[in-house]
Amino acid sequence: MNHLPLIIKREYFTKVKNKSFIIMTFLSPMIMIGLVAVVAYLTQLNNNSERSISILDESGQMASVFESTKNTKYVIFNQLSLDEAITLTQVQENYGLLYIGKFDNLNSSQNVIKFYSEESPSISVIRGLESKLEKQLTDLKLESQGVDIEKIKTSKIDVAITQESFTGEKTSKVDSIVKLIFGGAAGYLLFMFIIIYGNMIMRSVIEEKTSRIIEIIISSVKPMQLMLGKIIGTSLAGVTQFVIWLILGGILITIISAIFGIDLMQAAPSGQLLSQAGNETAMPDLVQSGFQAFYNLPLTNLVLAFLMFFIGGYLLYSSLYAAIGAAVDNETDTQQFLFPILMPLILAVYIGFFTVIEDPHGTISTIFSFIPLTSPVVMLMRIPFGVPIWQQILSLLILIGTFMFTVWFAAKIYRVGILMYGKKPSYKEILKWMKY
Repeated sequence: MNHLPLIIKREYFTKVKNKSFIIMTFLSPMIMIGLVAVVAYLTQLNNNSERSISILDESGQMASVFESTKNTKYVIFNQLSLDEAITLTQVQENYGLLYIGKFDNLNSSQNVIKFYSEESPSISVIRGLESKLEKQLTDLKLESQGVDIEKIKTSKIDVAITQESFTGEKTSKVDSIVKLIFGGAAGYLLFMFIIIYGNMIMRSVIEEKTSRIIEIIISSVKPMQLMLGKIIGTSLAGVTQFVIWLILGGILITIISAIFGIDLMQAAPSGQLLSQAGNETAMPDLVQSGFQAFYNLPLTNLVLAFLMFFIGGYLLYSSLYAAIGAAVDNETDTQQFLFPILMPLILAVYIGFFTVIEDPHGTISTIFSFIPLTSPVVMLMRIPFGVPIWQQILSLLILIGTFMFTVWFAAKIYRVGILMYGKKPSYKEILKWMKY
């Protein structure tokens, strides 16, 4: 008799009715959204804060470049000594004092420029001041060499290269960023899902093994069915929890944004990336380009590939987690077996974020998108950049084949290890179990 549906049902309802599962299902999105809201609020507060910086320019050639902005006010001191300027800066409680001493040679001018402050200044403030000084000193040097600065400024031409594929498909920098965000989110989502719910499967096996319930269950159910039932049941519980998180997260984001007026996108890295891409583009054009880039994505291919690689990758790693749970008596003993499993997963994320982004069709990216333990993450990150269908199908077939072999391998360990107590197995002993 096939007991698999019964095992899946039992495993699913055991998980979703568990108190800790219910609490974390509703508490986790609140904590996450709360943290993001705090970060966004602090970022917004920092961006809106105004600071005053005193300028003492004894050279008489630099003060004109410091024009106050919305967030930074420059207070120009005249006819003051350095000590008097420092005292006045402290009295006025300004952020700091930029001192520019007299210089005869432009090449040695940097030796007489200093910034005085109560505490260490932020890198962005110092970089902003350096940028203004460098530009002004460069202009002065060019003028001293007889170069007309105005001619240089009027002859400057900004170039934004229009990108187009050989088939006539137009792309842009925004397209690349949208692909990067989509691929990165898909790969990272799978990574987190495997870590969270793989551990849940492993703990479930250990709990049943230590409570000796497994001896009763195994008398009427095949170990293979029990292992698959645990994997599928826990996966369905994870999907249920994930869907609730998405719905609750969307509602909470809407409520917080509406009530407190906090732009949560300020805390997202993508917002910074889009801002960088938009340096040369007006914001309405940037938003329009973003939507256009999203619609240009191969959405059908992405959704299908995401489901296939997500399911394949998760089942592959889950079977290994279940085998580890069957081989040990407690969670402490799992560490020696977990590292070899986590290593390719972590490697896949690193390759995805550092290699695929730089060169999605390079040799390293291509090779790791075919290796089963890394392909679910790496291939998901590559697909938005355009991967031939035959490569996707071949990678998926290799993944499915490896999953079937891994299930057979894990079932061997599971069948023997699930009834072993009081002994910490070694790799050598686990290999012996394969012969039983």
